[in-house]
Amino acid sequence: MKKKKLAKSSAEFDRRFDSGEDIHDLIDMSQARVIHHGKKVRITLDISESLVKEIDDIRKRIGVDRGALIKVWLHEKVKQEKTV
Repeated sequence: MKKKKLAKSSAEFDRRFDSGEDIHDLIDMSQARVIHHGKKVRITLDISESLVKEIDDIRKRIGVDRGALIKVWLHEKVKQEKTV
C-alpha cells in the first residue's frame, strides 16, 4: 500500500478532510485524549417565548439542535469568564 503524502498546512489538511479523503494515516493518535466532563445534571430554565423564537431562528439557520446550541454558548461564556 502506498503511503500518503502528509499535508503541508492545516488548510490543506482541512481541504483533504472536507473532500472526503481518508485522513486516518495522517493523524498521530498516540497523543489523543478523551475528555470526560463529569456527570451530567439536568437544569430547567424559564425564558421568554420571544427569546426561544430568536434562538430557534439561529439554530435553524446553522442546522443544530436548540439544546446543543445553548450548551455551546454556555461553554464559551464560562471559558471567557474564567480568563477575565
